[in-house]
Amino acid sequence: MLIDHWPLLGLRLTTPRLELRLPSGEELAELADLAAEGVHDPDRMPFSVPWSDLPPRERARSVVQHHWLRLGNWTPDDWALNLTVFEHGRIVGQQSIAARDFATLREVDTGSWIGLRHQGRGTGTEMRAAVLHLAFAGLGAAEATSAAFADNPSSYRVSGKLGYEPDGIQRLTVRGRPTVMRRLRLSRARWEEQRQEANVSIEGLSACLPLLGLPGEPDELPDGTTA
Repeated sequence: MLIDHWPLLGLRLTTPRLELRLPSGEELAELADLAAEGVHDPDRMPFSVPWSDLPPRERARSVVQHHWLRLGNWTPDDWALNLTVFEHGRIVGQQSIAARDFATLREVDTGSWIGLRHQGRGTGTEMRAAVLHLAFAGLGAAEATSAAFADNPSSYRVSGKLGYEPDGIQRLTVRGRPTVMRRLRLSRARWEEQRQEANVSIEGLSACLPLLGLPGEPDELPDGTTA
């Protein structure tokens, strides 16, 4: 079976409302269709690479190609897991978690987008909390990073709710104009202080650990819970 060669297909995160996992082919098409409908107001750009400025058909295709690209280029020392987010079975967006040299640095970075018609319901906070649980409780991460442009207060609010702290700024050129990116960092200690009762469950992680730069298939995860 394909999952025997690519165990990430069996990795699932579940919260009270959401399920995060890799999509099937048809589900990836649905995710692409959602992106084609729009993911933000056209008068601003929340991404450092302005992929969402593409015409709808090209925007949808870019979602498919990027998904395949990250899986095809995967190595344990440089990986990015683009999880499709389902709310009660309906696709609402994408949540990514990525790392380089994770075995040494124990640091992950996150990013996400939600379809415009699904925004404003707290979904962004819940899906980020899910991958942070994967990072800290599942993988034993030491820190997590994120970033948001100065004109993207909703992303910044999500980070604040989850305990991130300011980590400096970065100046970028986006749409031909200078833009300030505010970096954010969440330590393991801050995550443990801020997190509520664990409402996230992880399924199928142990078989994925070698692909994520961690040894073997241990009987226990880094936080002592079983896979």
